[in-house]
Amino acid sequence: MSLISNHSGLFPEAGTDEAGRGCLAGPVVAAAVILPPDFQHPLLNDSKQVSKKHRDELRLIIENTALSWAVAFCSPEEIDKINILNASILAMHRALDGLTVKPKHILVDGNRFKSYGNIPHNTMIKGDARFIAIAAASILAKTHRDEFMEKLHPDFPEYGWDNNAGYPTEKHRNAIARLGPTIHHRKSFTLLKSQITLFP
Repeated sequence: MSLISNHSGLFPEAGTDEAGRGCLAGPVVAAAVILPPDFQHPLLNDSKQVSKKHRDELRLIIENTALSWAVAFCSPEEIDKINILNASILAMHRALDGLTVKPKHILVDGNRFKSYGNIPHNTMIKGDARFIAIAAASILAKTHRDEFMEKLHPDFPEYGWDNNAGYPTEKHRNAIARLGPTIHHRKSFTLLKSQITLFP
């Protein structure tokens, strides 16, 4: 799928996206990116459609080329307190807070968002496969989150976060069943099919 323009005529325009919404452990991470209006790259796409090698390459290109970019986190504790949807939106707002260039318009991946100040926004399902600015944000959110989970891995090697990044793989769920949840797990999520013994 080819991406269309990274802006809708309102410049500067920020794309924003999150990573880790479906994970059992770790933060939800969001990025906001303002690209030059003529930015193009043949590898850029929704991060889920890009190999790890190319994601890492694109991260450096985006961070060195963007007019402004920022990444922000919402912790497992915040996710448990305000739910994953609100935490995802809060992380996107925090990423927008980190931009050094104020956007005139915001492109948001997905269909749910809360207004950010008085800046107009548009939500778009599969926006990370349609707009360059959102795709760039998806790359930064994914790579920064994966890096964070890889750094946690040595202290909790049984859960396989260096490979699964906190997603509900069989190895991850088996480790939870055997060892229980860590401080990095989202207690409000269904960590196992039956949690009676985990959370009496």
